[in-house]
Amino acid sequence: MNVGIEPLSKEHFSGLHAVFDAVCNEERFLAFCSAGAPEKTHAYYQSVITGGHSHFVALLDGEVIGWCDVLPLFGEMRAHCGVLGLGVAKNYRGHGVGRKLITAALAKASVRGIERVELTVRVDNIAAQSLYKSLGFVVEGLQRNAWRLRSEYFDVYQMARLQ
Repeated sequence: MNVGIEPLSKEHFSGLHAVFDAVCNEERFLAFCSAGAPEKTHAYYQSVITGGHSHFVALLDGEVIGWCDVLPLFGEMRAHCGVLGLGVAKNYRGHGVGRKLITAALAKASVRGIERVELTVRVDNIAAQSLYKSLGFVVEGLQRNAWRLRSEYFDVYQMARLQ
């Protein structure tokens, strides 16, 4: 599978919104259950580009099949920290797409002065935890009942990597 990794650009907005929505709709991997209105997500994507933040998309034959971003945290004492977000379309998981995306996003984040990258992952998402650990992330804590969907609670791990 010949997957290209590119920095987010305006041409990717519609495809990225569709993939984001599909992953949200799985109601398992992200804190969101839907992407919301395209106008709002497109405005958000534009703010990411305008801010020069680390945000990459994976493309297969011109179609967006995944994304990864490392967005800065706010506050003077957290200015060296970022939070990682990742999503890959269901049919393309397990083929190294996530690894390629994370590697690109971490490299740009490092150039932008991000020295610590944090993420949240559900305790039952063993595949993602394995990927993150293989890239140097470590579990720093457990948040019990951190996510709730239709009265069901889920524990999550807080993971981080020092660049």
